[in-house]
Amino acid sequence: MTSQAQPQSTIHLVAPELAAAIELFPNMDFENGLDEIREGFMNRDLPPMPEGLGRAVVEDRTIPGPTGAPDVRVLIYSPPGPAAGKRPAVLHIHGGGFVIGRADIGDIPNRMLALTLGCVVVSVDYRKAPETVWPGPIKDCYAALTWMVANADALVIDPKRIAVAGESAGGGHAAALAIHARNLARKNPGAPTFCFQLLDSPMLDDRTGTTSDPHPHVGEFVWTPARNRFGWKSLLGMEPGGPDVPEEMVPARVSDYSDLPPAFVHVGALDLFLEEDMEYVRRLTRSGNPAELYVIPGAYHGFNMAGATPQVMQVGGLRMAALARAFGVSLGGG
Repeated sequence: MTSQAQPQSTIHLVAPELAAAIELFPNMDFENGLDEIREGFMNRDLPPMPEGLGRAVVEDRTIPGPTGAPDVRVLIYSPPGPAAGKRPAVLHIHGGGFVIGRADIGDIPNRMLALTLGCVVVSVDYRKAPETVWPGPIKDCYAALTWMVANADALVIDPKRIAVAGESAGGGHAAALAIHARNLARKNPGAPTFCFQLLDSPMLDDRTGTTSDPHPHVGEFVWTPARNRFGWKSLLGMEPGGPDVPEEMVPARVSDYSDLPPAFVHVGALDLFLEEDMEYVRRLTRSGNPAELYVIPGAYHGFNMAGATPQVMQVGGLRMAALARAFGVSLGGG
């Protein structure tokens, strides 16, 4: 009987500029309980705000939630001063493995979006799993979309130019929300939809980390197969990866990708989500949807927390440019 070979570390594949930041990520031992992890996450210090971002106008408020559910907290980011016309908008969904996080963690990038593109950003504090399983979080986010459209005049936004954006689990929710909005609009023409998807390392497939043929170079750092299984099990309320998971619960399982918004997706080459994100873009394009994919060499999940490295700066510029094209605006709109 032969023993199973232990996987070799992929640390040698990490870009040198990103290597030191791996140590900055907290240990997330979900199996021992979420309370301590959530408390630490909520109380951690946010990065210092870069000069100039304080000009963005930020409103913290609650909006009506889904029928029979609590109200939903949102953070609204706007450029300073009166709008010359209807602004484009972004519905932002934060990450956190479906189980942790808050809208506040996107404060710096959301301020930057508002000021650089002259858009309004609404970041949603959706309910978390496992206390709220699917479709609760998606319904919270859809409630935010319908609120944005219903209040478009007060927000001074163009309801035809609303993009959805998210990172990690928030990117997965963003893709799921785009599918959900499309489905509802097919039944009810005139229901709100999105003009674009901006997805940062989205968490799209519950089968990742449960297969017998894992990618040999992904998932060692920050977000591992074990953490991925925990996050998906918490959201689905059942074991992930099996044949009994309904397709509507998981973006990667959905059979119909037609009529979805154009997308820009980026993911690190060492990220656990590499292959599922590549497959998402492949299927979008095969269904006739414009889609861009950028794979960052030497980057792991959450690498953008490493600061102003060449990789972070490059992908940030590509994201801004993609969203500017979708909105039909020039950079520096704020």
